[in-house]
Order: sequence, then structure tokens, then C-alpha cells
Amino acid sequence: MKAVMLAAGIGMRLDRGDNYPPKVLLRFGGKSLLQRHVEILRYLGVRELILGVGHLAGMIDDEIDRIGVNGYVRCVHNPQYKEGGITTLWALREEITSGDPIILMDADVLYDHRLMARLTEFDGSAFVYDCEIEPGDEPVKLCIRDGVIVDFHKQPTEAYDSFGEWVGFIRFAPEVAEQLPNAVAPYIEAGETDTLYEQSIRDLVQSLPAETFAIEDITGLPWTEIDFQEDLHHAEQEILPQLEELP
Repeated sequence: MKAVMLAAGIGMRLDRGDNYPPKVLLRFGGKSLLQRHVEILRYLGVRELILGVGHLAGMIDDEIDRIGVNGYVRCVHNPQYKEGGITTLWALREEITSGDPIILMDADVLYDHRLMARLTEFDGSAFVYDCEIEPGDEPVKLCIRDGVIVDFHKQPTEAYDSFGEWVGFIRFAPEVAEQLPNAVAPYIEAGETDTLYEQSIRDLVQSLPAETFAIEDITGLPWTEIDFQEDLHHAEQEILPQLEELP
């Protein structure tokens, strides 16, 4: 199993300007998010982490050197990273279709290792989601009807019984991962690179049998995505103290 991470963006919504480090280098408790990802993934038996990079990628290279994980972390550069996250997903297509089980990850998440264990210990394809969701259009929502996923979007359109917030991680079985680039390609070919990359995953989910993806409810485990300045405070003051140390 390997992890493939989207880490190319500028992080404009943090309102820090273009010269600030990528969000995967944000530090909490003396460690960068990258170091925390590596420690958790290694502990859980994930054999490799591949980063899709773009914005100030040299800083990420420096952090990889600093924490001594050159043999574990590889970078794939996306020269089109400013056009949208879906271009980074496209740049990673060969890594995604390598025949391995894949954990697809957003880089800007601070989380407890027990959350990731719910995916690494699973056999098949699965989403993780949190039922304690903040209201509004910002969270990406995983919508459930009759026990299966029917929609996956910030603004879902399908009828559903319940929903939760997607954490930013998905496990793909190899045969499902093979199909993901086919869902991304139409947006790249049409030049619709401002499309949320989650839209291509939504298309894939809706094209496959309902039982393809399991749903892992991680409600109660500490985590947060970091998009805005207030998320930094929430991560530092509320989430970090709750994280369980790795054994």
C-alpha cells in the first residue's frame, strides 16, 4: 500500500501571500504536517508516500532532507498547479494506477493516527467521514442513502438520508484506482481545470456499483482541515492537545 498526497497548492485562503511555504509545511507542536504524515503512515505500514507538488516545491524538498525521509517520500512536480487541484491529481495518475492499494490524501489535515488506521486496516475501497459537520457550503459532504454513498460534493444535488464531512482521505483498491484517471481526463481535456478535483471522484463513485465504497465513520476522533486563518488557531489550540501519541 502507498499514499498519494495532493500538496501543490498555494493556500490562498490562508491569506498569507504567495511567498509563504506550502501548507504541508505548517508546524504544530514542533513538527511539520509532512513529518506527522510520514510518522503516521510509516507506523501503519504504508510503504511509500508520493507528493504532488508545485508551489515552492524546493521548500518541501528541504523538509524531506531535514527529516531524513528521502527513501520514503518522492515528489511528482505539477507545472500546472496554479490552474487547480485537479491538475495535480492528473499529474499523479501513473502513481495512482501502479497496481497498489492507494490512500489518496489532502496534505492540509492535522489528524489522529487512529483515524488513518481505519483506512489502512480496511480491505477494499473506503471513505472516512465525520458526522459532526459544520453547516455551510465549505465542507465537502459525503451523502448517504440506504446505507450507500449517493453524492460527494460541497453542494450535493442527490437526495440523501444523512451526510457527514469528508476528512480528505480515501482508500482505493487497485482495480478502482485504475479507473480514477478516466474520471479526471474529461476535465483536463476540456480545459476545465478550475473544477474541484472532488468532482472527478464523485463521477467515479456514481459510475460504479453502490457497494464499491465502504463508509468509515470516524466521528469523535480529532482532526481538522486547514484552509483559513481560524483553522490554524483551531488546530493548535483544540486539535493538537487531543492527538494520541504513536505507541
